[in-house]
Amino acid sequence: MDGDIETLKRIYISFNARDIDGVLASLAEDVAWANGMDGGHVHGHEAVRAYWTRQWSMISPHVEPLAFHRTADGAIVAEVRQSIRDLQGNPLQDQTHGLKDKMIGHVFGFRDGKVARFDIQDVA
Repeated sequence: MDGDIETLKRIYISFNARDIDGVLASLAEDVAWANGMDGGHVHGHEAVRAYWTRQWSMISPHVEPLAFHRTADGAIVAEVRQSIRDLQGNPLQDQTHGLKDKMIGHVFGFRDGKVARFDIQDVA
């Protein structure tokens, strides 16, 4: 599990630095990635790139993983503090998407050392 967690830590560092290529390097080509803004999933590197490019043009998200654990089916859940700001760094007001400051669970499924699936769950 340590290798997978190190991969996830690199993904979070790259995401927060807006280094999309750094993130994509750790994702399977056919990755299914949860769309936290609109629901559903986007599929593949170019769809993930388009999703984040759009998201980062509207808001400034920051995600900080606080803990990791493996589930019975082999996925890794990262307990994450999600902070969403406007592009000037101010707290959001009256947003029209589903993202907001809160604790969430990021669920990662791996295949051949790369993330093949990403889902979002509420943290109880």
